[in-house]
Amino acid sequence: MKVLIVNPPHTAIGSRIPDDHLPPLGLLSIAGPLIDDDHEVDFLDAEFGPLPISDIVSAIERSGCEALLLGHSGSTSAHPTTAEIARRAKECRPGLIVIYGGVFPTYHWRDILREAPEFDILVRGEGEETCRQLVNALGRDQPIAGIRGLAFRADGEIVSTPPQPMIRDLDAYRIAWELIDFERYSYWGGKRAVVVQFSRGCPHPCTYCGQRGFWTQWRHRNPEVFAAELAWLHRKYGIEVFNFADENPTSSKKMWKRFLEAIIAENVEITLVGSTRADDIVRDRDHLHLYKKAGVERFLMGMEHTDEKVLAKIRKGATPSTDREAIRLMRQHGMLSLATWVVGFEEERDRDYWRVLRLLLSYDPDQIQSLYVTPHRWTPLFGDIRHRRVIQLDQRKWDYKHQVLATRHVPPWRVFLWVKTIEFIVQSRPRALWRLWTMRDPKLRHAHKWYYAMGRRVWIHEVLGFVFRDKRIKDGPSVAEYWGENHENEEALSRGRSEISSPPTLEPERLVEAS
Repeated sequence: MKVLIVNPPHTAIGSRIPDDHLPPLGLLSIAGPLIDDDHEVDFLDAEFGPLPISDIVSAIERSGCEALLLGHSGSTSAHPTTAEIARRAKECRPGLIVIYGGVFPTYHWRDILREAPEFDILVRGEGEETCRQLVNALGRDQPIAGIRGLAFRADGEIVSTPPQPMIRDLDAYRIAWELIDFERYSYWGGKRAVVVQFSRGCPHPCTYCGQRGFWTQWRHRNPEVFAAELAWLHRKYGIEVFNFADENPTSSKKMWKRFLEAIIAENVEITLVGSTRADDIVRDRDHLHLYKKAGVERFLMGMEHTDEKVLAKIRKGATPSTDREAIRLMRQHGMLSLATWVVGFEEERDRDYWRVLRLLLSYDPDQIQSLYVTPHRWTPLFGDIRHRRVIQLDQRKWDYKHQVLATRHVPPWRVFLWVKTIEFIVQSRPRALWRLWTMRDPKLRHAHKWYYAMGRRVWIHEVLGFVFRDKRIKDGPSVAEYWGENHENEEALSRGRSEISSPPTLEPERLVEAS
């Protein structure tokens, strides 16, 4: 079967401001098994440019594909653009089969199939095995009702099949690296880069995060096989920077240490960046030198908040003292720390922002990133704040970098002023600037300067956007009215075996308009 996989252009600040772009690991992971099954697979990355929708549709027409696969890692904020591509592609080629996957369609499949006729089939949960079975069935003109992990229309009804069993062996499906031009992708200031994934999921129950629900269970690749693949990418394609897509790659102390030792044994000069938890850094204090030797330059640590009561409420399982110690340990071992701070878990007052500023200064992080609470219907947080009012109706702005919720005590303009002021003060404090200009490690100095340059550009873009471009409303709907019911307990994957021994039972969904 002839298949075209398209990575839609993303309107989020993180996609548009940097000069660097990273390849979409999820789509390449879908492509590998399809190529191995002898399907003709092409790939279009519309992030470059970004490519106008008219040019994307023209490329779809020229490709002559029988099936169009769409998906994006930022699936909620990318959905409007994805839907527009699908709609216009269908107008040009009514017989085209449009397949759509990702986190957003996994949990919003009912709404999408009801409201967007341009999508034919939605893939729910992990896509490697589901897409493989689906495209094989479509290519042979076989029914798809026996394939798990799907949602589609049948005889006028919207139906879903039971969840696909989660993939237990993450090394069983290869990534189609051959579909990309490595010279086009870079990160960390023009260095050739790719996205990789050592593990999926996270064992921690943070209420605002959908990783636990979507991936079902934390799993990891074979550490030695994974290290060998990174070394191969470096030697064959000159990859310098590996950006980990994992939510928490260090969850298993034993497996992560095995990976570090394996990549050190490969003897390659590479840079590793990603995200982890502060308590994992503190846990590994005795072998943090291995992090540095393996190439770790920076870890984003989701500290989320500085108040212990808020951390307990969102079930973060962390403490301010652990966060401070992790930052100290990373600096001691020659690594950069990026501390994230999330605004809006509680309806803060002005005095709360002043307290946050003082505490962040005491943490003394190398870099800081502020985000806004963005409730998704598949997270426990959704139920806790379903009554809050939405002030941003444009779904493309639900990217964690825009205010989407109102607060009772502080108007949006003052929230924004506090956030930008805190960022400026923390990033520009004399100690941080002195550290930047006296840094001896040339790789760290390059990385640190690049982040400061990107930070300035994003900061200015956000200010101009808030003042001139972003449209907010005063009396918006509640979160529940905007998104619908909570799907926290809806499984994206089952914990069964990957192999399907018998066809699943079709589950029709009779949809009615929400009251």
